[in-house]
Amino acid sequence: MEMAQLDALVAVVDEGSFEGAARVLHVTPSAVSQRIKALESAAGAVLLRRARPVVATGLGTDYVRLARQVLAVVRESGLPGGSGEPPASALPRVPLAINGDSLNTWAMAALARVADLAVFDVHREDQDHSAELLRSGEVMAAITTQARPVQGCSAVRLGVMRYRPFAAPAIVRRWFPGGVTADALSRAPVVMFDRKDDLQDRYIRERAGRDLEPPRHYIPSTADYARAIAHGLGWGLLPAEHSDPLQAEGRAVPLEPDGHVDVELHWQQWSLHTPVLDAVAQAVREAAAAALLP
Repeated sequence: MEMAQLDALVAVVDEGSFEGAARVLHVTPSAVSQRIKALESAAGAVLLRRARPVVATGLGTDYVRLARQVLAVVRESGLPGGSGEPPASALPRVPLAINGDSLNTWAMAALARVADLAVFDVHREDQDHSAELLRSGEVMAAITTQARPVQGCSAVRLGVMRYRPFAAPAIVRRWFPGGVTADALSRAPVVMFDRKDDLQDRYIRERAGRDLEPPRHYIPSTADYARAIAHGLGWGLLPAEHSDPLQAEGRAVPLEPDGHVDVELHWQQWSLHTPVLDAVAQAVREAAAAALLP
């Protein structure tokens, strides 16, 4: 395997097309295609599905993960790379998976601390699913709820992110006049982030003792999610950083004084360490220690 071939493989997967990879690598699409064909010939198997977007095959996923690791080590060590490699002065690219709430509360400050060391390609992914991006080789590290390390990775506990149920005062008066009951939770509209979001259902199960199917709104934007609750679309769970301003303004109130759902977060990264990735990990751990519950 040549560096140029690994570069091409990662670029095609990241950009989703041979043309996009060619733009990033400053070569022709034909050159990218030739490098991929040579790599597939050496592997003895098809590594990419030529679809829109182009995606890695099962074996291709393993090659993508290996390619990212090799390229990271080569570029950070100053070893010579293949044709199409960014200049030595270019910052290393670090793809990460971070859940939206962490990204919009404490994690961005961590990345800012090490922004002079790398360029970040952040994949916003639900914390219960971000480990899948590690398995596929799409990212080098992830903030995840999974404590058990993904194969080839190490895991460190970051802390607990606490969510509390909030709603606009009008929603509480209309749907919860007698408090948080199973009947109220079955009828009151609830705001979900997306279809991977399980926080509200966890709260419902804890309070009602079973699954319920209330009316659901889906608002897949962290800032808009909090506004949707304040505007009265329904109730939902919010971290303190998002609920405190709304509560201070009287636009949202807790459904119950002590109700909450705790989410334990972990940092998983490649076991193959590089100086840049280790610096990112340290910044994330320090920011988490200051922002999360122990």
